[in-house]
Amino acid sequence: MNLQETMLIAIEAELQTQVSRLEKKHTKEFHQMLTYHMGWSGEGAGTQATGKRIRPLITLLATASTNEEHNLSSNWLNAVPAASAIELIHNFSLVHDDIQDNSELRRGRKTVWTKWGQPQAINAGDGLFVIAYQSILDLSKHYAADVVVRALQILSDACLLLTQGQYLDMAYENRHDLSIDDYWHMIGGKTATLLSACTHMGALLGYADDQKIEAYRLFGYHLGLAFQVQDDVLGIWGDEAVTGKSVASDLVEGKNSLPVLYALEKDAAFAKRWKSAPITADDVQEIAKLLEDEGAKTYAEKISAEQTEQALLYAKQAEPSGEAGELLLGLANKLLKRNQ
Repeated sequence: MNLQETMLIAIEAELQTQVSRLEKKHTKEFHQMLTYHMGWSGEGAGTQATGKRIRPLITLLATASTNEEHNLSSNWLNAVPAASAIELIHNFSLVHDDIQDNSELRRGRKTVWTKWGQPQAINAGDGLFVIAYQSILDLSKHYAADVVVRALQILSDACLLLTQGQYLDMAYENRHDLSIDDYWHMIGGKTATLLSACTHMGALLGYADDQKIEAYRLFGYHLGLAFQVQDDVLGIWGDEAVTGKSVASDLVEGKNSLPVLYALEKDAAFAKRWKSAPITADDVQEIAKLLEDEGAKTYAEKISAEQTEQALLYAKQAEPSGEAGELLLGLANKLLKRNQ
């Protein structure tokens, strides 16, 4: 069993321990809502339902790959509560996103609100949010108070940015006057902030110096930006068999992705069609061709490559070391569909 597999086992065990705070006589169904959403219970439970736990894994790999002077082989174990907190925040946001987006399915299963109703699902999301903060406070068993406070600040800042990004995402719906600058504000909150918190907090808990902590933070931030831009490209021109996502959905849903905003700023044939009427599944092939002809795909791929290079530049400055460092860079490349 390699380090990554060992970390994933530790993450899952910690998550279950944290969520078990609700396993009480009078809150069994409440606890069940959380275990269902986390992928541990109900029909279809298992690895497909839990997701890949990428964010907590990045957190622990960042911790284990930092300052070798402090970095004993089991050092990362002390940071597991922080990794758990990151994943709980991610899942809190998913529960609420499903309600706000009226999504009935997640990872092939009914969403929490579909099974238990919106009011209870809101409460389930709130439960995950609170447990995340209880989880991160468990760092006090192994870290000094000032380090725990800094970790709490990182998590709190990320949560605020997440809500700002979600606000912008919803506020931007059905608007046709958005700019590319508006896009960066949105995805900086919705996508990049939590990945940035992973590498930022991981480096802090690995006792990196302030300069390296900042390099790790920026590595995660630009990794998040590159990942989202690439996701925008795949959402229109990707291989459904690989992505598991319909290439029709982003255009039919009117998503303000980077290729779309680029073409809207050109105000040519695509912009006229986009503003004239909703896109249907039958229109998707034609609309994707318009976007490509107007250079939107090429532009978005260029921006994704630039953000990827930024991420790797900061990774080089962070100097992640050892097996954990190799795994961290490998995971980043895998996220960006790179071959090293």
